[in-house]
Amino acid sequence: QVQLVESGGGLVQAGGSLRLSCAASGRTFSNYAMGWFRQAPGKEREFVAAVSWGGGSTYYADSVKGRFTISRDNAKNTVYLQMNSLKPEDTALYYCAAARSGKSWSMARQGFFYDSWGQGTQVTVSS
Repeated sequence: QVQLVESGGGLVQAGGSLRLSCAASGRTFSNYAMGWFRQAPGKEREFVAAVSWGGGSTYYADSVKGRFTISRDNAKNTVYLQMNSLKPEDTALYYCAAARSGKSWSMARQGFFYDSWGQGTQVTVSS
């Protein structure tokens, strides 16, 4: 299993930006597709974004498309989520997740696609 540690969360005003980072250790990072999910209080966990093993393909939730960008740096074993034009409804605990190779990329929006999860970093957007 790969170990994941998120960072970069915080309190920001609506319209502001944050960049989340997720550092991976324990396995060959490039063998893992990476995703970001979030969970707001009283709501179910939802998919935010995913990047494929080689970084050539991405998925985004409709609610963040055009505002968030996922990227990965395999040399640094890190995946990023750049979040711009933040809205109060983006407030949530954000988790990164890793999926081993050999899976169907078309399933990357689903939580069951992933094998390892981080502990989360809190993002709060004030109005």
